[in-house]
Amino acid sequence: MLSSIIQVLFALFFPILILICCLVFLMVTKFYQHILALVFAIDEINNNPKILSNATLGFHIFDSYSDSKMTYRTILDLLFTSQEFIPNYKCGSQKNVIGVIGGFGSDTTFRMADILHLYKIPQISYGSFEPASNDQIHSASFLRMVPSELLQYQGLVQLLLYFQWRWMGLMATDDESGTYFLRTVEQILLQEGICPAFSERLTKHIYFFDEIDTMIFERMGILNNFMLSTAKVVIVHGETASITWLAVAIQTTQTMQYIFPWGKEKYIPKRVWVTTAQIDFTIFHFQKILDVKPQIFHGALSFNIHSKQIQGFQQFLETVNPFWEEKDGFLHEFWPQAFNCFLSKMNVLNLAFEPCTGKETLKDLPAPFFEMSMLSHSYSIYNAVYALAHALHAIDSARVNHRPLAHTRSHLVPPLALCNEKCHLGYSKKKKEGEKFCCYDCAPCPDGMFSNQEDSETCLSCPEDHYPNKLQDQCLPKIPNFLTFEDPLAIAATFSALSLSLITVLVLGIFLKHHDTAIVKANNQSLTYILLISLLLCFLCPLLFIGRPNQATCFIQQTTFGFVFSVSLSSILAKTISVVLAFMATKPGSRMRKWVGKRLAYSIVFTCSIFQAGLCVLWLAIFPPFPDVDVHSMTTEVIVLCNEGSVTMFYCILGYLGFLATICFTVAFLARKLPDSFNEAKFITFSMLVFCCVWLSFIPTYLCTKGKYMVAVEIFSILASSAGLLSCIFFPKCYIIVVRPELNNREQLIQRKI
Repeated sequence: MLSSIIQVLFALFFPILILICCLVFLMVTKFYQHILALVFAIDEINNNPKILSNATLGFHIFDSYSDSKMTYRTILDLLFTSQEFIPNYKCGSQKNVIGVIGGFGSDTTFRMADILHLYKIPQISYGSFEPASNDQIHSASFLRMVPSELLQYQGLVQLLLYFQWRWMGLMATDDESGTYFLRTVEQILLQEGICPAFSERLTKHIYFFDEIDTMIFERMGILNNFMLSTAKVVIVHGETASITWLAVAIQTTQTMQYIFPWGKEKYIPKRVWVTTAQIDFTIFHFQKILDVKPQIFHGALSFNIHSKQIQGFQQFLETVNPFWEEKDGFLHEFWPQAFNCFLSKMNVLNLAFEPCTGKETLKDLPAPFFEMSMLSHSYSIYNAVYALAHALHAIDSARVNHRPLAHTRSHLVPPLALCNEKCHLGYSKKKKEGEKFCCYDCAPCPDGMFSNQEDSETCLSCPEDHYPNKLQDQCLPKIPNFLTFEDPLAIAATFSALSLSLITVLVLGIFLKHHDTAIVKANNQSLTYILLISLLLCFLCPLLFIGRPNQATCFIQQTTFGFVFSVSLSSILAKTISVVLAFMATKPGSRMRKWVGKRLAYSIVFTCSIFQAGLCVLWLAIFPPFPDVDVHSMTTEVIVLCNEGSVTMFYCILGYLGFLATICFTVAFLARKLPDSFNEAKFITFSMLVFCCVWLSFIPTYLCTKGKYMVAVEIFSILASSAGLLSCIFFPKCYIIVVRPELNNREQLIQRKI
């Protein structure tokens, strides 16, 4: 009885112990080719002077032990260890790490990236990962040599459809990668009408002895559901260790069927296994030591990534021998396991194996143990080494040529698979009637709108203070529009205003110098001085309209112009009425003599001016002008102007000036034939005719212009009308005073007739 129990225990736990020894103490011999591919690539690069002529590549190989803590520790060892381990501190080390190749599994890759990206050291992985892992890996320092695993998912489905396998099982590791695999594949299978019989999660491998029994029995529990299923196809996703632990669980179950024969039919698995590229069958030691039949995974289908046979690689493998490289620590582990012999160093294998002869070659090994053709992952490692070498060569070339490194570009451009060309900037899509939505015309943006993206659905309006450029692909700020002092119009206006002001001052000086002559005394000398001073102020008014409008200038521009012109017109009206009254007073028995004198003239000037002043005060009190901008009148410019506040008040001011001008013109026209000795009515008549023509043409011109040109129209109307008054009234008198002084006496003036 005791003997039977011992046999049962031995049959159950001996395979487990042997597997532990295989995984803990033995290296994965099939992966030794990965190391040789690395060495082969580095030797090729170092022997090629065209790649790195002034540098030699070296390498260190570290084991992550498939454990996150050990991964972090080994990466820190790689970066900082010299005499002792001090993170983030390097002293006395002449070895510079230019890149890291590794991360066969997604978990190892994430841990490596956590450290490497902090120091901007690139990591090139040769493992295949699901697309979701891209969000977890620091992309700035992470590159990979294989395509996305999503392509394998699609290949799995195509394989099932090809063999018409619509009832199958799924197994995946119990981690994020496995979760993504099950979620994605189950959705694709559902769309194709394929039903998963079961979905099992495999706990990741553990190397702690106190937990191995738990994991084995957990695997056996999963296998119980698996073996009860009628599914003949099983898809396994994970890494190499997953299939290894699955194998030991299956072997344990098969051992139990021989001990307990009543379960023989129930526990014989006959399945077709389909695996992803990350899984490789590395259980050769386990099968050889335990004499396990290879039918466990016999006929399995495994996806593979792209590979290519590199010239010279097989010849390189044939040169590998136990004395090939003294510093190859992996060779001392690999050779005894591969050929069941021991090398010169004493170890525990000496007790069971014969000494190695040195004639053993890798080509004599069976393919499940070691393959002579380059494996897909070995090919990825080979390419990764060359990628680092070429990057280093490009950096070195850039330094030599003293120019920045030229770029992340290919001369090959993929074709455009579009119904029509994309709409350029400045255009928007326009639907084609009767066509698919992806077929459309491109219509230029309407005036005042733009589009700054290709294939824009609609055109957009620019902000109020911006406008679209000629191509209508961007908005430009509108240029402020006002009459600046540097503008040619402003320069001409300023020159004209100052010149006419100077002329007015000269006329006033002439009249003051000859104040006791007949012409100066005629028609009220004081009114003449008031008129000349008001005209001087009229010539200076345009200076208020030049420059950027502000609160002060807007406040006094129009009111100053209106009041000063009313004084001028009032003075002219007073002079005209004085001429008429003086002529009438010369008639015998006329009662008009009491009205002749300075009092009436001053009253007319005061009354007419004070009414205009009242209008101006009312305007400033109720609706004062203020600086404003007009962003709508012009396309490319924003007008900076003085808003009148009340357009009605503005035209009331102009209307009152027109009223005074009309009265002056009427009275002067009626008095134009009076005797010339007391009469300047005909000159006033002509001056008022000029004045009225200027301002009658001003109104339509002012309303048709915008911006600085509107201001210029008002300025030149003020100057032209004022110059008309000055020239028509005073130039004939100045001519007599200066050029014909013999006519400037009372006798000569009395003799002249109109």
